[in-house]
Amino acid sequence: MKKEILAIDDSKAIRFLLQTVLSKEYQVITMPDGCSAMYWLSKKNLPDLIIVDPQLPDMENWELVQHLSSSGIYGEVPIMVLSGLDTDETRIKCMEFGVEEYFLKPFNPVDLLESINNIMRKEPLDKQYFKAN
Repeated sequence: MKKEILAIDDSKAIRFLLQTVLSKEYQVITMPDGCSAMYWLSKKNLPDLIIVDPQLPDMENWELVQHLSSSGIYGEVPIMVLSGLDTDETRIKCMEFGVEEYFLKPFNPVDLLESINNIMRKEPLDKQYFKAN
């Protein structure tokens, strides 16, 4: 079974690009805004990775990233940011919220896929713990 990626971006072109590039290796669910994503997640869906634009039309900048990273349910899901915001702001906010990786728009889809593959190969800490004991 393919690992699942939730991709949240208000740009239809970015969602299409992510679906096209990633769907060979992953099951990709795309959402145009934060409310749609939260609704999907509330239906007991738990993706293996969340890709999110910190600027969504229905939320304040970084609001969804902050909510996901601090959540008791979704806090362990790796987050990747695709940002059109200032480089320094993006770097600082990503560090603050424990974002696994970030890319500034425009980005190279090949580099993005490579980074996703690296994230997906990492085992969650709880699985590593149980193997060691």
